[in-house]
Amino acid sequence: MVNTQMRSKMITALQWYADQGVDGCVVDNAINKLTFKPEESLPSPVYEKLHQNIMEQARNTVEALPDRTFLGKAEACEEALRLAMQADSLEALAQAIKNFEGIALKKTAGNMVFSAGNPKARIMLVGEAPEAEEDRQGLPFVGESGQLLDRILGCIDISRNENDPQKSIYISNILNWRPPGNRTPSPAEIEVSLPFIERHIQLVKPKVLILCGGVAAKALLGQDKSISKLRNCWHDYVPVTRGLGDDVEPIPAIATYHPSYLLRTPRQKKLVWADMLALQNFCQKNLEH
Repeated sequence: MVNTQMRSKMITALQWYADQGVDGCVVDNAINKLTFKPEESLPSPVYEKLHQNIMEQARNTVEALPDRTFLGKAEACEEALRLAMQADSLEALAQAIKNFEGIALKKTAGNMVFSAGNPKARIMLVGEAPEAEEDRQGLPFVGESGQLLDRILGCIDISRNENDPQKSIYISNILNWRPPGNRTPSPAEIEVSLPFIERHIQLVKPKVLILCGGVAAKALLGQDKSISKLRNCWHDYVPVTRGLGDDVEPIPAIATYHPSYLLRTPRQKKLVWADMLALQNFCQKNLEH
């Protein structure tokens, strides 16, 4: 029999897997779920013995787990918020993210990707998640899409390597860990990462935000519209995460397409060029005085 404490651990573990997007198990052979009947696939004594072995292994595994090995989504979000609010510097925030155990991507990624550029810049760009090259180097936007981003920003005289806050940019991502295969982050992964990136924005205090890609734009603006509908206009960014400052001043934000999307769809580059000109015009009118 499974005792109450063990049952609680099992339920928490299953919930954790569900929050990470796991919805099935991998087996050696393909199974037709329309016709498969496990009780008929093996002789009854063999099936019962196999079932007993699996349950015994599961019990042994669960009993060996510490109480807080798994964090459900709600618990992980609370822990992320607590750690984010405690961070009073970029260094402390980076360490908090590195220590946080509530996101499974940490186990599969090579390096944490925190930021690049000048933290004193007036413009901060927030992307979606690290890709393969970013994961290898531990820096955001250093792969092929990052090279394209540098060229785009260079057209309006902005560089991540510039010391002058008027001409520099600071770069980060919604997620600090690379999703396997560069897949789109799951809703649970985005939700649990939001307290960290929103605290990141608070610590940098940018004058303008560039939300690069649909994941970043929808997450930070708290909207479900597509990136094509969110771009070509200005937004007022305020923290979406409750508890991260309800009385903060809104930050002007502009959404645009992600460079990785432009690599697949070059014809959209003209729209990003229009977004950059709008950004340049806004900065000249509102920040250079």
